[in-house]
Amino acid sequence: MIGDPSARSHRSPNQGARRDGLRPSLVVLHHTDMQSAEAALDRLCDETRAAPVSSHYLIAEDGRLWQLVDESRRAWHAGLGSWGGQGDVNSRSIGIELANPAANPFAEPQMARLERLLPGILARWQIPPEGVIAHSDLAPDRKVDPGPKFDWRRLALQGLAAWPDAEARQEGELARDLARIGYPVADMALALQAFRLRFRPWATGPACAEDRIAARDLALRYPAAAER
Repeated sequence: MIGDPSARSHRSPNQGARRDGLRPSLVVLHHTDMQSAEAALDRLCDETRAAPVSSHYLIAEDGRLWQLVDESRRAWHAGLGSWGGQGDVNSRSIGIELANPAANPFAEPQMARLERLLPGILARWQIPPEGVIAHSDLAPDRKVDPGPKFDWRRLALQGLAAWPDAEARQEGELARDLARIGYPVADMALALQAFRLRFRPWATGPACAEDRIAARDLALRYPAAAER
């Protein structure tokens, strides 16, 4: 199995071949919104539901790691949505579920395990840091996970995700820059909500200079995201 050799193998039947010869170019982070990692594991391996789901990995609060789907295969974690103007995110991504009932901060052992897992995935598939995104990024009309308590800046400081430069001062045109980063911008209110949820979760009200500065900095600093 292609994946992390330290993970516990727990195969999910909810998987398939990646379509059209696609390879992973994204890593999508989720939270489970369930009471325990074991409950999430059962759900991610249950093929009897009307809408079966899965992910490539599940990380418990205490740092236990399960691999459910081979990284070369298509897990069913992203659902409807798009990133960088492209749909079928499941065929383009690796999904990581973080066990969390949504109300809690993410536990230190869990974050540390994620930080050990991500470098191998990014290296195997040549995914740049800006390719690590939130479920809410690609489906802002449906999803809010992993939510405002997830520490994206912590990942970015290790080169495992994107984060705007606090010293940036240049404003841009928000819709254009959000689209260049990858956000679906047909509904700009939802796009701004998703952008803020990840980068400025404390922000409220109409779009402001801080939003435009952060979005321009990301769009300019990560041209690979703009040109994919």
